[in-house]
Amino acid sequence: MRKPTAALLALAGAALFSAAVQAQPVKAQDGVLVNEAGMTLYTFDKDAGGKSACNDQCAKLWPPVMAAADAKASGDLTIITRDDGGKQWAYKGKPVYLYAKDAKAGDKTGDNFKDVWHAAKP
Repeated sequence: MRKPTAALLALAGAALFSAAVQAQPVKAQDGVLVNEAGMTLYTFDKDAGGKSACNDQCAKLWPPVMAAADAKASGDLTIITRDDGGKQWAYKGKPVYLYAKDAKAGDKTGDNFKDVWHAAKP
């Protein structure tokens, strides 16, 4: 039996990488948007014009859902550029975030926080 060549192995690796990149970072579950781990995603009422208003200390409590440099927008999922130059996922133009105090998949403890943070809904 012949051993696989380096080119064949590289091609297989590229195919696996491509499939991973194509996976959607956001999905609907139980009436809200979640990430791949099932953690609830949130929107911030102070975000406007496809720009995040949550930076520095805010982003520590509300981590932005970052997009890879080579991520591609698709349908309602778009990508915005943050003040620091990083790329962040947005749903229907609204940047999405996690909440640092959500401990497990399905938690929604940040919903309606200070009446400006809301669980993102499809």
